Amino acid sequence: MSTTFKAGLIQPSVSNEMAENVAFIREQARLVRDAGADFIMTPENTGLTGANREDTLAKAQTEETHGMLAACRASARETGAWFLLGSIHVRVPGEEQIRNRSYLIDPSGGIVASYDKIHMFDVQLAGGEKYRESSTFKPGDKAVLAETPWGVLGMTICYDLRFPYLYRELAHAGATMLSIPSSFTVPTGKAHWHTIMKARAIETGCYVFAPAQVGTHKGSNRKTYGHSLVVAPWGEVLADAGGENTGFIVADIDMAKVAEARQMVPSLQHDRKYEAPVLHKPAVAKAAE
Repeated sequence: MSTTFKAGLIQPSVSNEMAENVAFIREQARLVRDAGADFIMTPENTGLTGANREDTLAKAQTEETHGMLAACRASARETGAWFLLGSIHVRVPGEEQIRNRSYLIDPSGGIVASYDKIHMFDVQLAGGEKYRESSTFKPGDKAVLAETPWGVLGMTICYDLRFPYLYRELAHAGATMLSIPSSFTVPTGKAHWHTIMKARAIETGCYVFAPAQVGTHKGSNRKTYGHSLVVAPWGEVLADAGGENTGFIVADIDMAKVAEARQMVPSLQHDRKYEAPVLHKPAVAKAAE
């Protein structure tokens, strides 16, 4: 395996019309490849951001006919780069709900692996924003690892990042890189985005690649935080796309840094099994006779 490469993360602001999103991703893929990227990545919901639940369900496509999947496979072939399609909305025949699915694509356009988002973002934020992904998407139930020329990739999506045990298990199973394509809200992004991404890198000794959506999305008025990130295993932010503009970032990756970080703090070797916690309560004093 090669030990160095350039990672390129595309930061779009997708609309609820797939054709214009396909055009943007295709253009950016060419530009980021021209900038030297060997591994090109896009965020969650690359295909479209639906205006509402009904719009999202109506526009979901099957894997065999999906316009964005076909476009990204074509981009991989044309550029000769590896490609992570962060996620698209995939309809599975016979199922009412759809899947939020990520794809790893090789330079021939072949699908190496796919991953269905496990954790559903069902929350109501203090500012009134409300999300209930479980009403639209069927959650996955399998963690996924995939081989690349530079190391093993652990595939996750957005809200998964709040469940550290998933990343610990991926690292123990061989992951040296983690993909966390996201479409993060502005309030949670301001509060937690950089902190959690750095934590996932530090606690696993992995590179973290987090391509993200940005801005106000045409056709849905949803707002996303941006700040696509590349984080090194020691926690350094190597590239940050900011929270204002669409485009891409490129970062130099040296996979030797994984072993270096894990040697300095070998916490993966120190995990132990332990009994479930027991709640201890103070003794109730007897009343004086």
